[in-house]
Amino acid sequence: MGITAASVVPFPVDEVLAWHGRPGAFSRLLPPWLPLRMIHEPSSLEDGRTVVRLPGGLSLVTRLEGSKAAQRFVEHLVSPPLPWRHTHEFGAEPGGGTRVIDTVETPLPEVLLRQPFRFRHRQLADDLGVQAEMGGHASAPLTVAITGSSGLVGSSLSSLLSTGGHRVIHLVRREARTESERRWDPEAPAVDLLAGVDAVVHLAGASIGGRFTAAHKRSIRDSRVIPTANLARLMSTMGEPPSVLVVASAVGYYGADCGNRWLDEDSPPGDDFLAQVVTDWEAASIPAEEAGIRVVRVRTGIVQSPRGGVLRLLRPLVATGLGGRLGRGDQWLSWIDLDDLTDIYYRAIADRRVAGAINAVAPSPVTNKEYIGTLASVMRRPARLPIPSIGPRLLLGPEGTHQLALASQRVRPAALEPLAHRFRRPVLELCLRHQLGRLPDAEAPVAETP
Repeated sequence: MGITAASVVPFPVDEVLAWHGRPGAFSRLLPPWLPLRMIHEPSSLEDGRTVVRLPGGLSLVTRLEGSKAAQRFVEHLVSPPLPWRHTHEFGAEPGGGTRVIDTVETPLPEVLLRQPFRFRHRQLADDLGVQAEMGGHASAPLTVAITGSSGLVGSSLSSLLSTGGHRVIHLVRREARTESERRWDPEAPAVDLLAGVDAVVHLAGASIGGRFTAAHKRSIRDSRVIPTANLARLMSTMGEPPSVLVVASAVGYYGADCGNRWLDEDSPPGDDFLAQVVTDWEAASIPAEEAGIRVVRVRTGIVQSPRGGVLRLLRPLVATGLGGRLGRGDQWLSWIDLDDLTDIYYRAIADRRVAGAINAVAPSPVTNKEYIGTLASVMRRPARLPIPSIGPRLLLGPEGTHQLALASQRVRPAALEPLAHRFRRPVLELCLRHQLGRLPDAEAPVAETP
């Protein structure tokens, strides 16, 4: 019972230990396909605790004991009282690398633990690699303020930045509760809101899901354009403003009816509702640009994570055999792995070569039919029943169905190509296997022993 998982990462032991001891590390290692949510992370590996929330309000609480000198720490599960002892060990390898060894003593069988530990080791290696590369662009720790930091993208980006040694300030709409929070009024941001901040990432905006009623459309637009304009104007008036404003945008900029033609950052905008919103959204950041501040507009594709978005909706349908292509299935879907998206935001913050619009999409878009087929193959389920368009129409209405469910956008990340940007998972199957815990034995990044 239990498991021992080991891998070698090409970074020194002190760096790997430091990564584990920073805020966000335990969140980064939490497998996304499991119904778990990190509530509390340890303040110290020597003497701390973690709290992970399960469905139904239950929690898993572990106690940590460790020693940096011994290059190890141990997690004991204290609630509920299930036998669980997880030993983390780090040993120096020839050439400056680190052997990471996880040993779990528990009655749970190895088969239940294999995929989570494959995920953990791959995630650790990938994160350390990205942080080493971005360290070449931002050699000193940065202070980054983020709106929408509790959302799917914001929480992932916050953890990635903080484990890289940067300070993250969460701009929240309620009263601030900790030193890492500042209260942000989107309608009238305080003049000192961004004091001491090096970079601003603006992610906040109302969900576009829902029927495209007049009220919903107004919410979609106003929650994006107005706060962006106010932040840009604030930054333009500061004596020592942040050096960069990174604004969320969307591939909806190009319109819903793009057919089979390839789109890049120089392609013209569409003329439907969402395209007009995104055009106005991007234009709202111009005051910061005119003040000499570097502005990056991240046109995001369909984010892949079982914690949110399309994959969260389709996963249970495919699992029950009810998933299938939508409509004719020939509409193009420009997707991106969640970690690849946060890497692009990291580059936008740190890399001074990045400015203007960038397409945050994987280099290999697929049709809706190909997407469903790949997801079904990864989950080992059939996908023979097409989803009639009446289903999305009931949820989104005719306009929403046309601009969301049936949109066709074949986008490539042209602006990233000359930067030699590396995607963690440029192929859809690799992305889905990583996000859903379906890595085959032949691609396992760690070696397990009984």
